[in-house]
Amino acid sequence: MTSGDEVITVYDAAGTVVGTAARAEVYARSLWHGSAGVILRSTDGARVYVHRRADDKLVMPGLWDCVAGGVVDPGETPLEAASRELAEELGVRGVELQALLTVAWESGPGPGLGGPEGLRCHLFGYTAFSDGPVHHQPSEVAEGGWRTNAELAALLTDPARPFAPDSRVLAEHFLATLAERPELDEPGTP
Repeated sequence: MTSGDEVITVYDAAGTVVGTAARAEVYARSLWHGSAGVILRSTDGARVYVHRRADDKLVMPGLWDCVAGGVVDPGETPLEAASRELAEELGVRGVELQALLTVAWESGPGPGLGGPEGLRCHLFGYTAFSDGPVHHQPSEVAEGGWRTNAELAALLTDPARPFAPDSRVLAEHFLATLAERPELDEPGTP
């Protein structure tokens, strides 16, 4: 089975689960779906794990990213999906996930962004603290490494290193939250 044949959860615009469909159909028809992911932070809160997506991904190939994430599978909660994705993509298991942001997001049309109206997704974002070790899943991650929060902010503005637009939403919210509440730089702070 290819990744396009994988069956994923379909949502409506309001965020209610309404069924399932093949991933390729969801993307081709710009159907609403759920995506859950984790911004992995070092235990001192000073760094974030940043990676470049594999070049053969179905959507947003080769873009920079700071979220280990993916679609919500049938019967799975967003929290379960985020935990699974963190384990699959970066090999990090057994860490507590803290809710960051839930938001409806639409990409609009564009190359590598699905159907005629682009991607339509309910993003479920989390953070977690761990120093690794990090082990990439080669089908998901081409390269990666730890970056300071300031380096992540700089990457988001670097046109030479395009960033995954859905993860940009979560990253910008994450960085804005740190600026507003510096105490969130500490592990375990709600």
